[in-house]
Amino acid sequence: MTIFLILGAVAGLYVLALLFRFTALVAHADDVGLRAVPIVGLMAFLIGVVLAFQGSAQLRQFGAEVFVVDLIAISILRELGILLTAIIVAGRTASAFTAAIGSMKMREEIDAMRTLGLDPAAMLFLPRVLALLLMLPILALIANAAGIIGGGLMAWLSLGISPPMFATRLVESTDVANYVIGIVKAPVFAVIIGVVGCNAGMRVGGNAESLGRHEVALWMRFAVRTHVSARKRGAVFSKVCQVEKFLHRRRIGAGDDGRCVWKGR
Repeated sequence: MTIFLILGAVAGLYVLALLFRFTALVAHADDVGLRAVPIVGLMAFLIGVVLAFQGSAQLRQFGAEVFVVDLIAISILRELGILLTAIIVAGRTASAFTAAIGSMKMREEIDAMRTLGLDPAAMLFLPRVLALLLMLPILALIANAAGIIGGGLMAWLSLGISPPMFATRLVESTDVANYVIGIVKAPVFAVIIGVVGCNAGMRVGGNAESLGRHEVALWMRFAVRTHVSARKRGAVFSKVCQVEKFLHRRRIGAGDDGRCVWKGR
């Protein structure tokens, strides 16, 4: 009985491997994620440096240099980290998807796959989209860390905010919700990048001019869809925060000394 269970498990794993193409998934994850770490980390680090430098120049006029830590943390964790990562991955990966699938379409390899009874969506699209779903949140985490390190370094050099002071202010003033709001955008951006890139490759005609035209149009589609999705999520989060503040005000009132106290029913 145990032998049959083992054989059944091995057969199930083999069928699952054929269905989801784990080898292609690992290869695409390596190309999408591991090879993109240097450029993502470098760009995020430089963005953190520039943000800290420009923010300190403005906040110094009001004697509020310490708030540069809040500026760096909230900006990078909520928006800049994931958005910069998505733009870099779109330019590097989505265009590669379009070129690879478009070249296969030009050489009629897609038609050959259909003739052999293979589904192009399962063979070509699914591993690429899953690789993006797995690796984009990790890249966003690396971008957030690199941006905060760059901002902390510039704050130390330009404002004299030491790394321990920067870390203390970062922990005290930054809520976990800022990180959550930023990281939940990663799967949405991953699906948009993968679907737009693969769809652009399938639209390629039979010549190189068509391939170049669709690679250029890829940027327009990605920019529009990313902007629309970001604005929709921003509106949703804004409404949620408004409802939370309204409920909080209903439960919290001001005491005689001006401090907030809990209102009993």
